[in-house]
Amino acid sequence: MRHDPTIRHQVVALMRAGSSNAEVGRRFGVPAGTVGYWLHLDRAKRGTLPGRHMPSCPRCDGRALDETAYSYLLGLYLGDGHIIQYSEHRVPSLMITCAEAWPKLMDACEQAMRAVFPDNKTCRVRRTGCTNVKVCSKHLWCMFPQHGEGKKHERPIILEPWQQAIVDEHPWEFIRGLIHSDGSRVTNWTEKSIGGKRKRYEYPRYFFTNTSVDILRLFTDALDRVGVEWTPARNGRSAQNISIARRESVALMDRHVGPKY
Repeated sequence: MRHDPTIRHQVVALMRAGSSNAEVGRRFGVPAGTVGYWLHLDRAKRGTLPGRHMPSCPRCDGRALDETAYSYLLGLYLGDGHIIQYSEHRVPSLMITCAEAWPKLMDACEQAMRAVFPDNKTCRVRRTGCTNVKVCSKHLWCMFPQHGEGKKHERPIILEPWQQAIVDEHPWEFIRGLIHSDGSRVTNWTEKSIGGKRKRYEYPRYFFTNTSVDILRLFTDALDRVGVEWTPARNGRSAQNISIARRESVALMDRHVGPKY
């Protein structure tokens, strides 16, 4: 039997106020079992079912946040992460895409997710040539307000003041997350003629590649904060590269970031 949605809303409102199933059922001519079922659905929707533990949120509930892990995860998200919600009834999920060549990176990513969302389970979803490290939470919009329609380079990417404060406090973790997503450490080489003999020289170098001007700026601002010298490198048709080649700066990057693994 179908009931008028208006009656259902009135029943739920009275139940929230503390009325009994039988009392409300008699008043509206609705079976007590139906009243109880409506109350169950309402509690499930609001996350207040008895005996269920609802994950808390640093932004909504003031729960303590592992800021070191968050700074790293934020860097990963801005590089290779995305948030998706398949329907309005599903909990949104954060997925960080990691290449199969770097299994330890997946471990570090999953560890950061667990630190930031300690009440939520993480998992890995294999795709062709890569793996998505995934966590589901109703509070992803709170923790990553940069989410929006379209690709990141097609919309402004600006950190909230509370996010910027975390990045300022933990810049190396943020840099490490960006490098581990859209960066690389390579070995360049050149040849010089000394005493008539050609000699090969090799030197390490870091690159960060992205198509978003805002994300590139966040990266270079963090580098400036920790004293790493950088230069714009040769750009492709759409992506732009940031190069770190000075010996002292490479040494700093090796100490705090290191290559992917």
